[in-house]
Order: sequence, then structure tokens, then C-alpha cells
Amino acid sequence: MDAGVVARVSRVTRVCARLHLVYTLSRMRPCSVRRFWVHPILRKRLQRGEYHLLVQELRLDDRLFQRYFRMSKEVFDELLGKVGPLITKVDTHLRMSIGPAERLAICLRYLATGDSYATIAFSYRVGRSTVAVIVKEVAGAIWTALVEECMPVPQVEDWRAIAAGFQERWEFPNCVGAIDGKHVVW
Repeated sequence: MDAGVVARVSRVTRVCARLHLVYTLSRMRPCSVRRFWVHPILRKRLQRGEYHLLVQELRLDDRLFQRYFRMSKEVFDELLGKVGPLITKVDTHLRMSIGPAERLAICLRYLATGDSYATIAFSYRVGRSTVAVIVKEVAGAIWTALVEECMPVPQVEDWRAIAAGFQERWEFPNCVGAIDGKHVVW
């Protein structure tokens, strides 16, 4: 083959490759462009979020606070004292962190109501994924802080006393626990 033919074939190949690239790119979905770093609604968390408005008002009424969180203010504050150091985050130059009391309130509200992450996120004006992370971290911190106090590992003597109690009261030998106190007959 002469050099002219090779050059034309090479040019045609490059043009076909470019056309194929343009065609392929035109068929691809456009990349979603992030419109906000933080949505404007979420920026108003400190002024209009549930923690900064409603929860502060509920602290003035013991009965309503109890109904909202399923615990008294005193128990809330005691729990905050125990888990606060474990759930505190550091502010950065990019954003202010969510404080430990608000993090605990988000987790307890989720646990008390069983509402979805989305519902909690809207009312507290934080992101849905933020609620998911907070619930996981705070629940883990509550477990870490309270496991030794509330659920100590029974010793051998304790297991024997529990088994004796089940034998005496329910006539279940070698039983050391029950779920919901219900026996399921097979």
C-alpha cells in the first residue's frame, strides 16, 4: 500500500473513533450536579429545628418531656452525662458539629417512636444519612456506657439461683431465661 492510502485509512479510523465517542457520550445519562452542599431548609436547624424549639419548651413541662422521650428530664440528663463524652464531635472550619444533647435527643426520639429516619431528619432538620449515623453511634455509646451497670454478666452462682427460681416457680428444670414469659407448645 502506498503512503497516501495509509494516511486516508488512518484519518477515516480517527474520524470513526471520534464519532463513536460522541455517540457513546450522547447516550450516557448526564451526571447529576449537586445543587447544594447543605440544603437551605437544613441550614435553619438552629432556628427552627425540633431540638432547638420543641425540646427546649418540653424541658419546662415534666409530663410532656416524659411523653416525648419516654424518660424524665433527670434520666435524660444522667444518660447525657454518661454518653456525652462518647458522642461529642469536634467542630471544623467547614461546619459546626451536632452537639451531644441533640444527638442523644435524635437517637432517643427514633427509639421512642420507631419513626423513619426521614421523618426524624425532617423534624430535626438534619440529613437522613446523618440520622442513621447518629442512631448507630449513640446506641452503641449507650450500650458501652451502661452494659456493665445494667447488664452485668451473671456468675455461676447467679445462673444456679436463676435456674432454681424457674424450677420452683414454673417447674422448668435447667431454665435460665424466658422471652416474654411465654412458652410455645410445639
